[in-house]
Amino acid sequence: MHEDGDFLRSSGKEKVMIQIRPAQERGHFNLGWLDTWHSFSFGDYFAPEHMGFRSLRVINEDRVQPGRGFEPHSHKNMEIISYVLEGAIKHEDSTGTRSIIHAGEVQKMTAGSGVKHSEYNASTDELAHFLQIWITPDRDGLMPEYEQKSFSGFKKTNGLSLIASQDGRDGSLTIHQNADLYAVQFDSSHTMHFPVSKDRHAWVQVARGEVAFDFLREKRSFGAGDGAAISEESGFTLSGQKGSEILIFDLA
Repeated sequence: MHEDGDFLRSSGKEKVMIQIRPAQERGHFNLGWLDTWHSFSFGDYFAPEHMGFRSLRVINEDRVQPGRGFEPHSHKNMEIISYVLEGAIKHEDSTGTRSIIHAGEVQKMTAGSGVKHSEYNASTDELAHFLQIWITPDRDGLMPEYEQKSFSGFKKTNGLSLIASQDGRDGSLTIHQNADLYAVQFDSSHTMHFPVSKDRHAWVQVARGEVAFDFLREKRSFGAGDGAAISEESGFTLSGQKGSEILIFDLA
């Protein structure tokens, strides 16, 4: 796990290029039934210096005890993605959708003009562990939508699985924002390069395991829960061991 939140700067430039968000500096609440970590300001965790990154507004890492969960509540004008790492989540919403999202599956809900939903641990004896992600849509008042897919439904290229995109290409979930969400699940130890196009930005979030990143020709080790914002860079290289898993957000 990375131990500091220092900024890195390119030689001869004043603009901050990379901001590291260490796991242990996230907001944290343990309510008994819920153990939750917030990368960005959320609910009772108010952090004006961490209000999100570009259109990425929320990354919450939640562990929910068996049979417990989030009672019915409302959302508007947000793209909400649930990325399940362990166990299963029972979802119900005001559009009539009823579903179970298992580990290895991803759910997207467009809250749009307004939707009421609940999320519970679907098991009576196993923990549910998932990432809840919010992305600000490109416009308000959208009609509520729901999608759910397993990883087997996503096209994998060079180790990257495109999970969500604005155009729903390659079988990905469709979100209403100029943003791409990729997942990398390391089935074996390997190294890969992720290019960042001009005028684009990236957020990297380690979901589990440990990953080595090569930023500005300097390698740093990141562990589960660590994140980093990357701007003004043409790309980065990462390597991971079997069992490690990360999310990469490619943002306008």
